[in-house]
Amino acid sequence: MSKLVQRLLVFFIGLPLTVCLVLFLPQKSHLAVNIAVILFSALGAIEFADMHRKKGWDTRLSWMSLSRWEAGILGSLVPIAMTLTVSFGFSGQSVSIAFTLGAIWLLVSRIFTSMDKFEAAINQVSSGIAVMLYPGLFLAWITRMGPLPHSGMVILMFLLIIIGNDSVAWAAGMLFGKGNRGIIPASPNKSVSGFIGGFLASTLIGIGAVLLVPEVFSPTRFSAPLSAPFRGIILGFLSGLAGTLGDLGESAMKRSSNIKDSGTIIPGRGGILDTIDSIALAAPVYYGLYRLLFK
Repeated sequence: MSKLVQRLLVFFIGLPLTVCLVLFLPQKSHLAVNIAVILFSALGAIEFADMHRKKGWDTRLSWMSLSRWEAGILGSLVPIAMTLTVSFGFSGQSVSIAFTLGAIWLLVSRIFTSMDKFEAAINQVSSGIAVMLYPGLFLAWITRMGPLPHSGMVILMFLLIIIGNDSVAWAAGMLFGKGNRGIIPASPNKSVSGFIGGFLASTLIGIGAVLLVPEVFSPTRFSAPLSAPFRGIILGFLSGLAGTLGDLGESAMKRSSNIKDSGTIIPGRGGILDTIDSIALAAPVYYGLYRLLFK
């Protein structure tokens, strides 16, 4: 099966499942979505730790890097804490506590390392701090959308903006990008046509969201002087831009680690990070824009 067919299958199967998850399982501030966020954060953290392992390491010295089980647990801490806060009413300090406990574990557990393995401690601690931040801290902003009024539509429009940007950028690049690639060193296969197509798609979805469901995207006092289409343009374009930068940022990390894909778990796309890189960076941007522009 070609990569194109695999990618299309993932899209046409994954998108309806995502819509169903968001719209039909809203219980407990979208607990089902939050569990998915936790799972993707854990798997993404494992792939991120693997990037650290592959960056300049002699494979015979794999013991010097963070273990995969530890990366998965640390990467899921912040989303778990955020889920406990929004879905079960735990303290708003849960995220800070979870991050602190993870950092304490990284520091204290290395005290008991055997003498011949102390040289690995600084690498393992640095990698552990990194996987707590990316992608979990970013994806946790999706969980923060759960308690918002009309949260199902808010989350759905976020995902449509980012998925639309990514999908149309890929299609436009395939169709029209042959002679205008290579402008971004981190991802030379990306094209000007792809960027234009992606930004156009996310902007149109942003405008559509504001016009089609105005009760969800009603203006705040701050944004009231702005017309509805202009608020949609701001939301769609800037969220799409954040998603594009997230994709390029992950490409830079992969290039640094001399790998093409972060993994192989998603047919036609690669790894978990290859799939959620745009969503991760765009989540806090979209959340901030929504709270600023809409109520």
